[in-house]
Amino acid sequence: MTEINWSQAKAIEPGELPETITRYLTAHQTRDIDTAIALCAPHATVTDEGRTHHGPEQIRAWLSRSTGEYTYTTELTAAAKLDDQHYDAMHHLAGNFPGGTADLHFRFTLRDGLIARLVIEP
Repeated sequence: MTEINWSQAKAIEPGELPETITRYLTAHQTRDIDTAIALCAPHATVTDEGRTHHGPEQIRAWLSRSTGEYTYTTELTAAAKLDDQHYDAMHHLAGNFPGGTADLHFRFTLRDGLIARLVIEP
């Protein structure tokens, strides 16, 4: 897979993120796993904490685990667009996980209006 140069992304208003991304983020935040999965392509991947989850079954297992492990709040603090397929949504998390706060990039790759790849990283 080609490495994405996120340093070339241009800041946008969070309201300018594509609807697929905003719907996914809302579903993720409200723990609506069925909606989150429906917004992913059949062969989507999600990488979080150094692990990559492939396809709807593994993504569902990851979402179930990650949404139930800790209690936290999420605030969308910034957004950026690299091109029509690549978007970055920066979030500030606060909760009862180790460290208590974190700023994370949710880096999306879209294909045919669905999420093909999501990488969550600092």
